[in-house]
Amino acid sequence: MPIIVNVDLMLARRKMRLNTLAEKVGITPQNLSVLKTGRAKAIRFSTLEQLCAALECQPGDILSFEAGPPAAADATMPAPAPGEELAGI
Repeated sequence: MPIIVNVDLMLARRKMRLNTLAEKVGITPQNLSVLKTGRAKAIRFSTLEQLCAALECQPGDILSFEAGPPAAADATMPAPAPGEELAGI
């Protein structure tokens, strides 16, 4: 996934434990761990706001974008078979 979640980096910079951040934000340590490890599929703006407030940072300090191929679930059009042209392009 090209969106990278840097919660672990911000925790280290702030010298804060995962459980402490979870308590401040009001989410379970398990859900915060899912976010931290990059397994989350989405994040609510309200959660992002609470993370930024607790870590005293900006959203760009927590989230970053790395260009790359789209995730398999995001693919909308299959690749053409060898020798086959794309219709309408």
